[in-house]
Amino acid sequence: MSALFLVLRVAAALAIGAAVVGQIVTSLAFWQSQGLTDIPFRLVNFFSFFTIESNVLATVVLVMAVGLALLRKNPPWFSVLRAVAVTFMVTTGIVYNLLLRGIELPQGATLDWSNEILHLWGPLYLLLDWLFAPGRHRLEWKHIGTIVAFPIVWAIYTLVRGPLTYDVVTDGPWYPYPFLNPVTSANGYLSVAFYVILIAAVIGLVGAGVIRISRLRSGPGAAGAIDADGAVAPVPRTA
Repeated sequence: MSALFLVLRVAAALAIGAAVVGQIVTSLAFWQSQGLTDIPFRLVNFFSFFTIESNVLATVVLVMAVGLALLRKNPPWFSVLRAVAVTFMVTTGIVYNLLLRGIELPQGATLDWSNEILHLWGPLYLLLDWLFAPGRHRLEWKHIGTIVAFPIVWAIYTLVRGPLTYDVVTDGPWYPYPFLNPVTSANGYLSVAFYVILIAAVIGLVGAGVIRISRLRSGPGAAGAIDADGAVAPVPRTA
């Protein structure tokens, strides 16, 4: 199984990385075709998408997983990082496929195959990797704080930065997702607040599910528990 997941992780890292790069290249070509010259602004916007950040993290985590496997190392902190990446990717898949599929996002022309990898196949693989790949340590419930920390910072950054930006294409402030834009939302910041709370709940529930999976007494991915000192201890008999 270890050899199988080594190959799968290499393939997934290449596919997700190619999807991110492919969308960047497509967006750059689209912006230039539209005569837009504020490329640095648009690149910052591009990397302000939670989807892009999640997929970049997933690529890094998969590459690290391959490297650590070749070195025959499995540090406890890496299971926490894997849990973060899995939560972000699964959340990305849920939010996109329930709220955003079919809506043109403001990153430029969408590259179809890249879009499917970033929002569907990448999240699915990260979930399967967490479920079945070897080396998954048993996480403590306190790690939910680590999982939700970045999304909180990202939401604050997005809502603060939005009103400070101006996009000549839309003739208004720039937000990565339409449901976060109080200018175009039906009830302004009330609608935005609803979606922020909804997505926060999704992230929290997904993160809790990811931790719960790690706490199963046995399974194909189970390795050991992380104790208070960060060391690996045997998996306890109770979950």
